[in-house]
Amino acid sequence: MYRRKEIKMQLVAIVGRPNVGKSTLFNKLVGKRLSIVDDTPGVTRDRIYSRCEWLNREFMLIDTGGIEPKTDDVILAQMREQAMLAIESADCIIFVTDLTTGVTANDSDVAAMLTKSGKPVVLAVNKDDSVGEPPPEFYEFYNLGLGDPIAVSAVHGHGTGDLLDAVFKLMPPEETEPEDEEAIKVAVIGKPNVGKSSLVNLITGEERSIVSDIAGTTRDAVDSEVVRGEDKYIFIDTAGMRRKAKVTENIEHFSVLRALMAVDRADVCVVMIDATIGFTEQDSKVAGYAHDKGKACVIAVNKWDAVEDKTDKTMSEFTKKLQTDFSFMSYAPFVFISAKTGQRIDKLFELIKLVREQHSRRISTGVLNDMLSYATSRVQPPSDKGKRLKLYYITQASTNPPNFVVFCNNKELFHYSYQRYIENQIRETFGLDKTPIKLSIRERGE
Repeated sequence: MYRRKEIKMQLVAIVGRPNVGKSTLFNKLVGKRLSIVDDTPGVTRDRIYSRCEWLNREFMLIDTGGIEPKTDDVILAQMREQAMLAIESADCIIFVTDLTTGVTANDSDVAAMLTKSGKPVVLAVNKDDSVGEPPPEFYEFYNLGLGDPIAVSAVHGHGTGDLLDAVFKLMPPEETEPEDEEAIKVAVIGKPNVGKSSLVNLITGEERSIVSDIAGTTRDAVDSEVVRGEDKYIFIDTAGMRRKAKVTENIEHFSVLRALMAVDRADVCVVMIDATIGFTEQDSKVAGYAHDKGKACVIAVNKWDAVEDKTDKTMSEFTKKLQTDFSFMSYAPFVFISAKTGQRIDKLFELIKLVREQHSRRISTGVLNDMLSYATSRVQPPSDKGKRLKLYYITQASTNPPNFVVFCNNKELFHYSYQRYIENQIRETFGLDKTPIKLSIRERGE
């Protein structure tokens, strides 16, 4: 049973037709470059959430894709649906228009949609970059029937204070939310079109990210908070990582950066690959970034339901091949899933929880040194030209991933093969078979 966690923090949605400056305004209000800003209409396709503060009061700000009320375009139609989801969940709406184009027919249609929603609306007339009284064209926006418009410049920040003042006048009183324990942050990563958004949508039970057969549909990383039993998760749906050679548009460039940033802040990375295609070089690069960052990982082989002519040996044969392909991260477990049917999603959650627990585990120094004593008595440390390696002491320096420091008499004698032996002993003794671990070598006195 999956359910969305109710977020009591008040929500403010920024909406409007494409290319009026919504994302620029969003970035200005939150003080960070979270939303992709580009002159190409339709760049912000999914809802982007961020905490925002004004007059010592926090709220959640939502950036949305542009609304095209009447369109046959697949992407634009889905963007409209995303915006409508944001409107439904919002406590207040900032409707952004463009002073330079004046009131358009689409603006009137959006205004009618917002009026029908019954939600409080603040009308922002963007791109008023001059100082002083607004130009005569500004007053045209009264015709939208949404009350007094507020002139703003998203680029320069003019009028943003007046805008937020108006928002707070319309919002209901703030509700308190009890402190929540830390959730497991999961980044869903992989090359484009492997089913990342479909997986997040399945888990959250709503159309949280746009799903389309068009590769590269999800351009922004979005967070979905999920409660499952006693456990809490934050799923980060990232833009599909493309090979750098194919990152030709600024939009794509920012998307890749966002995906990498999502990996950086995740506790666990679910590396998705396509069962119908198999392992590719791009898969190794996506997984390699998570591995280089020392992240706990689960490799989810998606679209298993679409694999034809399966036998009772198909999965084991596929696993053997993947073990070779992913030999650089042999600790990562595999799970064969279907984001379409929900096959083995329970198993996926089990593995996420398991790798997170191992990744954050701390082992006492005394127990570690008992293990070291046993390991060195079982297999003698190597020697070279009459000098033998001596291991004096081991301790755990940090977690996420577990990082162990071994003190010895001579680092040069601590050959790679013996390091691997000690590492394997740590894994076997303490059940750390599904997490990356780090082994740091220091000479006594360092």
